[in-house]
Order: sequence, then C-alpha cells, then structure tokens
Amino acid sequence: MTEETPGFEERPDVPPSSPPFGEEGPTSPAQGPGRQGPDEAAKANGSAEQAGPAGRAGDELQTVGLQAQLDQVRTALNERTADLQRLQAEYQNYRRRVERDRITVKEIAIANLLTELLPVLDDIGRAREHGELVGGFKSVAESLETIAAKMGLQQFGKEGEPFDPLVHEALMHSYAPDVTETTCVSILQPGYRIGERTIRPARVAVAEPQPGAQPKGGAAGGAEGDDRAPDEESGGPDEG
Repeated sequence: MTEETPGFEERPDVPPSSPPFGEEGPTSPAQGPGRQGPDEAAKANGSAEQAGPAGRAGDELQTVGLQAQLDQVRTALNERTADLQRLQAEYQNYRRRVERDRITVKEIAIANLLTELLPVLDDIGRAREHGELVGGFKSVAESLETIAAKMGLQQFGKEGEPFDPLVHEALMHSYAPDVTETTCVSILQPGYRIGERTIRPARVAVAEPQPGAQPKGGAAGGAEGDDRAPDEESGGPDEG
C-alpha cells in the first residue's frame, strides 16, 4: 500500500503550452501562415458566388442606363438637325424673297425716273422731226437717249401696224377704204416700255374700214354684173 504525502495532490501531466479549452492556439505547421481553414475557404467561396450574380446585374443595369442616355442624345441630335435644316430653308427663302424685292424696287425706281424723262424725250423727237436738232443740243439729246436705252427704255409704235388696245391709246378715229382692220395711221406720241412693262402706251390716230365697203374683187365683180344687166335687159326688147 502506497503512502501519500500529505499536502500534495496528484494532477495529470498537461503541457504548459496547451491553450485552455475553447481558445485557438498558434497556427499549426499544417495550416501555415498563408492558408485558410476549411470554414474560411467555404465562406470565401460563398461570398464570391453571391458577388458574381450581383456584379452581372450591376453591369446590365449600367449598360441599360448608358443605352438610354445614348438614345436621348440621338433624339436630341435629330431634333437639332431638323431645326437646322428648317432654319436653312427659311434663310434661303428669305434670301430669294429679298433679292426679288430688290429687283422689283430697282425696276420701279428706274421706271419712275424714265417716266419723268418722257416729256423731254418727246421734245427731242419733235425737234428732230422739224430739223432743229443741231449743234450741241443734238449731242446732249443723243447722249440722253443712249442712257435711257441702256436703262432698258424701248420706244414702240409705228404707222400701219394693227391697233392693239393693250399698247395703243386711240386719240383720233376715222374711216378709210384701203384698210381691212383697225389700223394705226398716225403716231401722235410714241409709246415706251421697260422689258415687258409698258410705262406709256403709244397715242395714235386709227382708221377703220369704211362701213358697207366691199373688197375690191367683189366690187369689180359687181361692176361686171351691172355691165351685163343692161345688155340682158336691152336684149329682151330686141327679141320681143
């Protein structure tokens, strides 16, 4: 029988470096400082699996947002392009309208100026008819007529041409046996036009065919018929 020394208790041999129960000790050589345990690796894989679908969804949302922004930019660009084309068309119409108005105003101004000069041109024409257009006055008159012609002034109206109420103004009227239609037999004042625009009609004397007059051929035929009639009438009594 073994005797126990009083004051001492027997305790099992426990390594002094062993950590208490529930506490982790130093990293074992099997794990190493750069390695994870099975639980930590599983957690990391789970986090990666959860982060994968979320990342793809975020990329898809970002792509949809960028596509929407691109569509908005394209719509705005199309609207601005249409506005620019409309403004350009309006500007071209404005330029054509201004150019047309400018030409019209110029023609009106020239017509007004030449209309004021028509009495002077009439005096020059009368002086030429009477042989009074001589010397320095002749040179001045010819220069004035040349300038008026360069500005587009044209004179019209001649004797013997048919009467046209659009360009002629009849001041005298008579009948003549040698005309077959209303004819200008005398030019009292020449007419003037600028291009197709008449600024003063020609003032003329007109003659119309004689009322009841017959063509020369018909008159001759009638005369011949008259010549034959007496013969027939005179021949009747002789036969009787």
